[in-house]
Amino acid sequence: MRRAALIAAALLLPLSAKAADPRELVVYAGKPAPGWHVTLVGFEGQELTLEGEAVTIPKPGNALVPNGAVGAHPSDFAGRPDALTLQWKEAWSAGWRVEGGAPLDLRPYLAEGTLEFDIKVDELSRGGIYFVVRCGPECERKLPYVVQGRALQGQGWRHLAFAMSCFARARDDFSHVTTPFGLYANGSGEVEVANVRFVRRGWPNAACPDYRTQALTPEPLLHAWSIGPWEQRHAAKLEEVRKLRAAGRNPQLVFVGDSITEGWEKSGKPVWQEHYAKYDALALGFGGDHTENVLWRLEHGEVDGIAPKVAVLMIGTNNTGDRRDEPEATAAGVKRIVEELRRRLPGTKVLLLAVFPRDARPDTLFRRINGQVNRLISGLADGKTVFFADINANLLDPDGSLSREVMPDLLHPNEKGYAIWARSMEPVLQKLLKE
Repeated sequence: MRRAALIAAALLLPLSAKAADPRELVVYAGKPAPGWHVTLVGFEGQELTLEGEAVTIPKPGNALVPNGAVGAHPSDFAGRPDALTLQWKEAWSAGWRVEGGAPLDLRPYLAEGTLEFDIKVDELSRGGIYFVVRCGPECERKLPYVVQGRALQGQGWRHLAFAMSCFARARDDFSHVTTPFGLYANGSGEVEVANVRFVRRGWPNAACPDYRTQALTPEPLLHAWSIGPWEQRHAAKLEEVRKLRAAGRNPQLVFVGDSITEGWEKSGKPVWQEHYAKYDALALGFGGDHTENVLWRLEHGEVDGIAPKVAVLMIGTNNTGDRRDEPEATAAGVKRIVEELRRRLPGTKVLLLAVFPRDARPDTLFRRINGQVNRLISGLADGKTVFFADINANLLDPDGSLSREVMPDLLHPNEKGYAIWARSMEPVLQKLLKE
């Protein structure tokens, strides 16, 4: 009763004033606190403000996913209308977030505080959820809860408490938080959330990765869309290596990376056939991979039993785009991969490529982060076994902009982009292959 009274009293205050409360700051309990609102987000860029009633985001006329749907409606928690239900179907991205009020100062909650809420997972067998705190225009901290969320399906209401260290990093400024809570989702599912609040001195009951070591701690890729297909691709690559060895063929060239490297088997295939098939080259690129996912694959046999002359490595753009990792963290992950390649392939030279540019303009957040990563990883080259090449200028227009004629989605090259990659890399690659 006392806790309920405190929450009820807190809701009478403007949310921006509650940062001084020594106990709790309520974000959502049936409705957002005065001055704030809930925004429902669709997977094709649509946004709607929730006014307390059930709402479904209308589909655009040229919907990319005709069967997709995103909706939300108020629901009950413990007999009270304190919850919000999110339903989504075949969505690359969906969710809701609390926003619109005066920015919050959450610094008093960082040292010992928790983000707490009640959650009921009705359906998540084909979906994933992520919890978000946005501390500024270029500061969004997203905590994946895909596997853990699926484990809660059908278990009824559960109370979760996350340490604020799950969201706050050393250089973050939590003095002007613009989105104190968001629930993001993908795939298909239905999840209810109630009683979202920050507790000044809380007791965490849910774990989270340490952002300082996540990029170099081996782990499979655990997004809703990757669970299953990612493991299947890993098994297929192990089989591909086995067949090459059984046929007495040793790959002289191996490419390691994420979806950009995987693209050699798709839009880049004609260029691959022209330049690299003659080397029995092996493409070990997996869509969505971060540095830790590459480490897991290497530790689980993808280069075992082969002895290529050169391993071409490019990785890190998903550390940037998915998690907004600090450049130092991504660079540490890249360094760990280089070390693992050297350990498993002692006779192989590593050609480390600068992470490719992304986004149209040179001044965007992700472009800047990748640029900082490249400056750090360039120092990994020793000119003997590890070499660094930055071909990014060849992919860009003279003013530094990235053209859709090279990367249609401003991230993944098309055939023209792969041709530029091959042509730009050819001099250094040929030198290494012949040594």
